[in-house]
Amino acid sequence: MATTTDIRADLYPSRGATEVSVPRKDPVVWNSPDAPGPVAREDLASFERDGFLTVDQLITPDEVTGYRAELDRLVGDPAIRADPRSIVESSSQEIRSVFEVHRISEVFAALVRDERVVGRARQILGSDVYVHQSRINVKPGFGASGFYWHSDFETWHAEDGLPNMRTVSVSIALTDNLDTNGGLMIMPGSHRTFLGCAGATPKDNYKRSLQMQDAGIPSNGALTQFADEHGIRLFTGAAGSATWFDCNCMHGSGDNITPYARSNVFIVFNSVENTAQEPFAAPVRRPEYIGARDFTPVR
Repeated sequence: MATTTDIRADLYPSRGATEVSVPRKDPVVWNSPDAPGPVAREDLASFERDGFLTVDQLITPDEVTGYRAELDRLVGDPAIRADPRSIVESSSQEIRSVFEVHRISEVFAALVRDERVVGRARQILGSDVYVHQSRINVKPGFGASGFYWHSDFETWHAEDGLPNMRTVSVSIALTDNLDTNGGLMIMPGSHRTFLGCAGATPKDNYKRSLQMQDAGIPSNGALTQFADEHGIRLFTGAAGSATWFDCNCMHGSGDNITPYARSNVFIVFNSVENTAQEPFAAPVRRPEYIGARDFTPVR
């Protein structure tokens, strides 16, 4: 937590006695609209307005096959299952997520370094970037649970110490994202308002939140107001498609009760000019495989 000698300002207070709403104080796109990169000028403008950008085919079908095979290998490896970086569904006891996947797997490490991926992050954030978090998410059919509504930045600020909203995520589909199998939902434009949640952060909150989030959850009233103002967009697309979204987007996903799995690789890029400090609203840092402390730029 911040100390009396800490000169930083907490621009986005959260985890206090009451819920608070704060206008965004940071840019969304940190680069010039004319800066070179793989994102077209009109798509950057759309990202700034809505907080997200979709790419119909970021990786090819052949590449999807390779990444799917690597995902299946990791999920089926008993050593990976026993690793603390693997999160297991409480009901089915199946793997839900594997964190720090770019360090576990050279296949996914190469994807992080792919210019189609990291180039977009650099263009949006206006600097070199490092990986704050990476994981594969496995949402098998017949009952895999979803992720409740939240802003990633609220957690990364409160529990990891990211000071500013200079972070972007990409979710790359490794299976088809249907309108029925628990796809990503975002409230367009919600990234322009920070919602500071009520309630203190429990010690070792990450152990529970990675299975079922508790702290850092907005109230029903705030979510209703956000939905009324911004609407809700459900993302669908074929395997190989990708969704880039700002760190402060209000988003979530439902349970998957269909027979059809929904799996993706999720990479969080943070600016090297926005490195993690001490948590703003948590007693201790989260483990480095969840919130990185190695700020080496992706090359």
